[in-house]
Amino acid sequence: MKRRDFLTSAAVGAASLGLARHATAAATTASASKSRPPLLMKAGHQHDHSENTLRALAAFGVTNICSGHLSREIDKDWTVDSLTRLRKHVESFGVKLDAVPLPLSSAYITKAEMPEILLAKDPERERAIDDICTMVRNAGKAGIPMVKYNFTFIGVVRTERTIGRGGASLSSFDYSKSKQEPPLTEAGRITEQIYWDRIEYFLKRVVPVAHESKVKIALHPQDPSMPKNQGWRGVETVLGNVDGLKRFVNTTPSEYHGLNFCQGTVSEMLAKPGEEIYDVIRHFATQKKIFNVHFRNIRGGVLKFEETMPDDGDVDMPRALRTYRDAGYDGLIMPDHVPQIVGDPNGQKAFAFCFGYIQALLETLRREA
Repeated sequence: MKRRDFLTSAAVGAASLGLARHATAAATTASASKSRPPLLMKAGHQHDHSENTLRALAAFGVTNICSGHLSREIDKDWTVDSLTRLRKHVESFGVKLDAVPLPLSSAYITKAEMPEILLAKDPERERAIDDICTMVRNAGKAGIPMVKYNFTFIGVVRTERTIGRGGASLSSFDYSKSKQEPPLTEAGRITEQIYWDRIEYFLKRVVPVAHESKVKIALHPQDPSMPKNQGWRGVETVLGNVDGLKRFVNTTPSEYHGLNFCQGTVSEMLAKPGEEIYDVIRHFATQKKIFNVHFRNIRGGVLKFEETMPDDGDVDMPRALRTYRDAGYDGLIMPDHVPQIVGDPNGQKAFAFCFGYIQALLETLRREA
C-alpha cells in the first residue's frame, strides 16, 4: 500500500469528530483521585519522510517520526553526512527524527535486503554484519537515537482478506485456510536451535556496538505467530510468541537492545488478546524493553485474526495506552496497518483517523494527569 501524501485535512476533521465521544467516555471512567505518572508518550509516524507528509504531520501535532526505508548501500544513505542531512531535513519541519530502519525489513527471505545474515552465508554474512555495525555507529554520530529491524525468513503471512466495518477490506490470517506451498522456503529447514544460533550470532556482534554508540536497536516480532514446533514452511518462528520475545531481550543484556513493540503482532500471539495483552505490555515496558509501539488492533487471536481500525477490535486501546503510561513507557505511539476503504486508495483517510484517534487518547491521558 502506498503511504506517501496520505494525510488530508478533511480526513483529520472526520477522525477528530469520530473520536470525541470515545475520548470523553474514557475520561469519565478514570479515577480522579489516583496518583498517576507523567505522560511521556507521544504520537509518532513511520514509513515516509517526504515534504508533504512532514508538513501534514506537523499540522497534526505529530512531532516525532521514524523515517522511510533507506538502501543497504553504506556510501549512499548511511554515511554520517547522509544521515545528518536526513535528520536536518526532518527537523526543518519542526519534527524530530527518532529512528531509521535498517535494511533488515519484513520481506520474505528471497526479497530481503541482506539475506546472507539469516542464511548464515559466509563470508558474505560477516561483511553484512560489519555494514550493520557501521550503520549503527553512523546513526549515533548523526544524532539519531534508534534503528529498527526485522529478523524473519517468511515475511508477513496472510490469507484471503475479509470484510469489516462499513465494507472495509481487512488484512486477515486463518492458519486452517493457509497453504504452505512449497513445504520449505529457500532457506530449507530452520529449527528453533538454528534460528536462535543465528539470532545470537547477530546480537553478539551488533549489541555491543549499539551500546557503545548509545543507539537503541529495536526488533519487530514475527508477524504472525505460527504453531510452536511446527512453524511455517519448515521455519520454526521463534520470534512469534511471547516466550520467544522474553528470551530474545535477555539474550544479550543491554539497555540499547529491545523491541519495536508491534501491539497488533503481539496480540496475534495470544488466545484472548482482549484479556492478555495488558500483562504483556506491562512485562516488557517495566523492563524498559519497549523502544517504540505500533498501536494496532485486531479481532480474533492466535492463528486466526483480522486487522481492524483501532476502535473496532478486541483490545481495549484506551486501557492499553494507560498500561504503557503506568509502566513508564516514554516513546512513540504509531499507527501501523490500516484497512482498505473504498474511495481511500492510498490509505489517506484511514491513517488520518488513526492519528486523530491516538492524539485524542493521549489528550485524555494528559487531562487525567
